Amino acid sequence: MRTCLRAGILAGLFVCAAPAIDWKALKPQGYVSDFANVIDSAGRGRLEAYCAGVERATGAEMALVTIPALGGEPIEDVANTIFRAWGVGQKGQNNGILLLLSINDRRSRLEVGYGLEPLLPDGFAGSVLREMRPSLREGRYTEAMLAAADTIGQTIAKAKNTTITERLPQRRHPAGDDGIPIGALVAGAVVLFLIFRARRPRGYGGYSRGGGGFLPGLILGQLMSRGSWGSRGSGGFGGFDSGDSFGGFGGGDSGGGGASSDW
Repeated sequence: MRTCLRAGILAGLFVCAAPAIDWKALKPQGYVSDFANVIDSAGRGRLEAYCAGVERATGAEMALVTIPALGGEPIEDVANTIFRAWGVGQKGQNNGILLLLSINDRRSRLEVGYGLEPLLPDGFAGSVLREMRPSLREGRYTEAMLAAADTIGQTIAKAKNTTITERLPQRRHPAGDDGIPIGALVAGAVVLFLIFRARRPRGYGGYSRGGGGFLPGLILGQLMSRGSWGSRGSGGFGGFDSGDSFGGFGGGDSGGGGASSDW
């Protein structure tokens, strides 16, 4: 027993003494830095071309990053360190965005540069991360990145009264294809209907009062009408034009604005 206890203590000390990850040593692979290897090649090509288009049209620089794990560090610190080390955004304008996914930790962070905070406030950043959750929970990382990049890019372009030439096509999903099978939704609604019907009060002569099927129907309608960013993902994208080469970021800075979330 004492031997096991000593071994556990030593293991804990070893973990605590393990050197921290040097996030500053990471080098960008392009607009998309997929260190976790979860973005498919076709989707990566579309993202690279789209981010290049965003920079041409608006001047804003987008860094889309995946890592396997945070190494026990807060995602806010990791995102800010990478953002500053790479200098995402143009120097003096600080118009950079960094979207970071830590796959094993199931954590996400949208870091916004100083110059874009009026256009992309913290509330907007939080909504982007929340809308990514359905796709991320199903492991559809490419779709989540494509949808988030499109929303961020279009929001900046609209605020600057310009148009991004490159577009990310939207894929139409059948109703109910938001991570919950339609059969499960129908079965759940039937069960709810039977429960409410069995428990509702009865009037004279055994007849029930009120519309007992309204609440189950409302719940079913809400479930089937929920949006998902997965519905705006890839699916049959073409190749990447190598002419949209990445030339490095411009030296921008961030003060920690943005939002964090999990899935």
